[in-house]
Amino acid sequence: MADESQQRTVNTAFAPPPPLWKHFTRENIDKVEQIKAEASRSEDGRLNKNKKWSPAELRALEIPSELRYLVPPSIPEGQYSVFGELQTLSTALPSLQEQGIEQLYPEPPAAGTDQNLQPSPPLNHAYYLLKISKSLLLNFLEFTGILSVSPEQFESKVEDLRNLFINAHHLLNLYRPHQARESLIMMMEEQLNHSREEMKQMDKVKVEVESLLEQLQAEGSRVAAAGSGDDTDQAKALKEKADQHSRLIWDLLDKEN
Repeated sequence: MADESQQRTVNTAFAPPPPLWKHFTRENIDKVEQIKAEASRSEDGRLNKNKKWSPAELRALEIPSELRYLVPPSIPEGQYSVFGELQTLSTALPSLQEQGIEQLYPEPPAAGTDQNLQPSPPLNHAYYLLKISKSLLLNFLEFTGILSVSPEQFESKVEDLRNLFINAHHLLNLYRPHQARESLIMMMEEQLNHSREEMKQMDKVKVEVESLLEQLQAEGSRVAAAGSGDDTDQAKALKEKADQHSRLIWDLLDKEN
């Protein structure tokens, strides 16, 4: 029974989190902060609260073993492990030949250094993806036929299907740099269009504000002229109109913000 339970634990679809998460408690975090505060104290006993600790400096401190999980680890070099599988840090896509897998499409042409040579036509990825898709359908039909006639001979056909899927996946991965560039171009174009639209709105507000300011200037001149002639009623009316225009300007600016 113990072996069965262990096998079920290993074969789960989603691996459980590593047990080190249990060390990230408020008490342990306070202990690490206290150790950092004591280490940042100068010779005269002053506490340097603004000290910025780098991961390398934290790893150099004398920290108890139960608090070591709270210190950032060093940056991995070459490879790192995720759920028991080794992952590489290199962004270069390894070829199928390097992985010991049969490649079902020609190698993409490399950029030639000789200027006298004619440039090779680029690899038509869509054409070979379509061919692989048709081969997958045909091989799947053959696989179902083998299962109905002689199921013990399924291994070779499963290997053919696996090789076809790997080749299709590798062809799609060759598009990833192009996809990243196109996504970045699209994001930059959206930001540029958004900035242009904001500039248009600002120019529109500028014209409206200048128009209202000209009206206020004209109204102010009328108020001054009416005040010199002791026409108080007309002066009050013009002043109220000027205040109304001022409120319109502020409402317009608040609306655009």
